[in-house]
Amino acid sequence: MPVAIVTGASRGLGLALAAGLAARGWEVVADARSGPALRSAVARLPGPGRVRAVPGDVTDAGHRSRLVAAAMAAGGVDLLVNNASVLGAEPLVPLADHPLTGLRAALETNAVAPLALVQEALPHLRAAGGAVLSVTSDAAVEAYPTWGGYGASKAALERLCAVLAVEEPAVRVWWVDPGDMRTAMYEAAVPGDPDAAARPDPAGVVPALLRLVAERPASGRYLAGALLEAAR
Repeated sequence: MPVAIVTGASRGLGLALAAGLAARGWEVVADARSGPALRSAVARLPGPGRVRAVPGDVTDAGHRSRLVAAAMAAGGVDLLVNNASVLGAEPLVPLADHPLTGLRAALETNAVAPLALVQEALPHLRAAGGAVLSVTSDAAVEAYPTWGGYGASKAALERLCAVLAVEEPAVRVWWVDPGDMRTAMYEAAVPGDPDAAARPDPAGVVPALLRLVAERPASGRYLAGALLEAAR
């Protein structure tokens, strides 16, 4: 049975992906900062696979080691999903007003921690011929007002993924823009947005990610919307 580590899995896309993998027979090691929220979410997941809650902060080295150890205890590391993210400012603000402490936090969580987790898991991913899937954003490549700090952290993540793909040919490396989603993070970023309710549910993105995992295309940047459209 294949094993995946999914960070940021107590809600939104991370939880939906954990559920999708479990339904297909994967063992999933799920991470989130809030232990009670994570355990409650995991307890509700269906599927023949088993989801193990390992709460903690991905910026903590000890927690990253525990995630990989839990995956190895379950059978190995076949897939690492870097989904956990922070905004850096809630609500989002222009760069002129962006707190530098928030920018550092966004870079630490959204770029440094994913690389550190890759480094921790890489020997096992190489041995398994596994894959790294990192959730990015169109804010990494488009200049949206107020999204500068978050976008910069995702742009850093994308460059790390691109170089990792060249350096590690035995491991698939995918970085995926999921597109618009109705999430708690977006509500925190743009509170009171009148169009928020019309944004798609994160569960609708999961088939695109599962397609990558099942078909194992070449390493690269993918748009969830394009993957979904091609599958129709």
